[in-house]
Amino acid sequence: MVGAHFTPGPSDTAPLGAVPPQPRPPVPGPPARDTRSLLLKGAGLVAIAVVSGLLWFLIRHDSAPDEPVAQPPAQNTGQFKFTLVSGPARTTDCAEKSYGKTKDFFEDTPCQSLVRALYTTESGGAKALVSVALVGMPDSTAAKALKELTEQDGTGNVTDLVKDKTFAGTGTPSVSGKDAAYSSKVDGTNTTIVLADFYAKHKDKALIERIADDALRLSADLHS
Repeated sequence: MVGAHFTPGPSDTAPLGAVPPQPRPPVPGPPARDTRSLLLKGAGLVAIAVVSGLLWFLIRHDSAPDEPVAQPPAQNTGQFKFTLVSGPARTTDCAEKSYGKTKDFFEDTPCQSLVRALYTTESGGAKALVSVALVGMPDSTAAKALKELTEQDGTGNVTDLVKDKTFAGTGTPSVSGKDAAYSSKVDGTNTTIVLADFYAKHKDKALIERIADDALRLSADLHS
C-alpha cells in the first residue's frame, strides 16, 4: 500500500554537512637580509674608526712639547769668531791653578769648580790668543770678591793654559804678560776671567780689549 505523500515544511530541511577546517595563513618569516646594505654600513663604521684614530693621533702629536733646539756654540755668536785650540781643562783645586794673591784667596775661599780653555781669533790680519777661565764659587759674594781681586794690578790670577805649559806652540804669546788685555764678569756664583794678547807682537790696545770683552760670552760653552 502506498503511504501518504509527505511534504517537508520550512524547518524540516536536511542537515548541512560539516565544513572542513580551512588552513591558517602562513606566518611571515624574518625579512631577507640586504647584504649590500650591511656591507655599506660596515664600511662606514670602519671609515669612522680610521678617521677618529687619525684625529686622535694628530691631537696627541700637536700637543706634544717641541723638541729643544740645539743652540750654536757661543764662539760663533758675537762680534769675533773664536776657535778652540786647547781645553776645556777641568779641576776643583783653584789654589793649585792660580798664583799670587789670587792663590791666597783660593786657599781661604776654595772654589767649587774651574774650567779653562784657549781660543784664537783674527781681525784685520791680526791674530790673537784668548784665555777664558770659568770659576764656580760657593756663593755670589765670593764670586764678586774674586772679580774685584783679579781686576787689580799685581794680585796674580788664575793660571792660564799657556803659563802652566799645557799649551805651547811657535810664537805663542804670553796672555798673562803686561801687554795682555783683561776682562771679567760675574754671573750668579760664577766668575769669568779673560786674558788676551796678539801673536807676532802686534799692538792694538783698543782691538785687543774689544776681543777680550767679546770673549766673556765663551764661558757659556764651558758650563757643561
